[in-house]
Amino acid sequence: MSLAETIAPQLPYLRRFARALTGSQESGDAYVVAVLETLVADPASFPEGHLKRVGLYKCFLKVWNSVSLNREPVEPKTQADKSLEAITPLPRQAFLLASVEGFTTQQISEILGTSADEVTRLIEEAGEQIAEQTATDVLIIEDEPLISMDLEALVKGLGHRVSGVARTHREALAEVRKKRPGLVLADIHLADGSSGLDAVNEILLGFTVPVIFITAFPERLLTGERPEPTFLITKPFEPNTVRALVSQALFFGTSAHFPDATGDSDSGGRYAAAGGRART
Repeated sequence: MSLAETIAPQLPYLRRFARALTGSQESGDAYVVAVLETLVADPASFPEGHLKRVGLYKCFLKVWNSVSLNREPVEPKTQADKSLEAITPLPRQAFLLASVEGFTTQQISEILGTSADEVTRLIEEAGEQIAEQTATDVLIIEDEPLISMDLEALVKGLGHRVSGVARTHREALAEVRKKRPGLVLADIHLADGSSGLDAVNEILLGFTVPVIFITAFPERLLTGERPEPTFLITKPFEPNTVRALVSQALFFGTSAHFPDATGDSDSGGRYAAAGGRART
């Protein structure tokens, strides 16, 4: 298979990444063209020993990072661009590679030419910078005290506030009446046998909000049928996973919506939360 045939299927995803990184499709496409011209002129510059997609992104960022202007702040065109530009370059690259492109920590370390520990640090730094822009009130719906305490600590560590902790469906609705949250972290099975799913559905009747489900029973949601949740964390969870998804949900800014009578919603899913991970 030729190099062109190898990278052609990846170009739509590279254009997406370039758009997010540069702030405009025109500018992003210019960098994609520059990378393709480099590869045509010197096919040997494509990194050997890498997965084809990893190698392509590695080439792209080599070109991107070779231009000193890309490490300087620019005047953003939209609010989304303003938010993205507020994240310093390397953390921004790591964040987009993980949250938008779905690369693993090991793959990102290969693309950026750094260690897995450094990638984790960069993504955490991006999360902290995002939290400075998106600090909000978080409702935790969780009936296990130790887990709810861990989630509280993680949320506060990112610079957010915990508006309330609910152990039951009824308590969740009561907390919402006291203070409307900007993000909901919800378990499925609650203390009195009630359902976190039902609680979220009732909350969404009143307003839209990003929702992240945290459950030991992902099969109850991942049925292979639409709608499915965009953000779902399986217990026992890794703290870094929670941090990354909280940052992603708030950064991309599309909230969940209660389904209409057909079972669909204009956000693309009953429990869809902000900026779901790209499927590639």
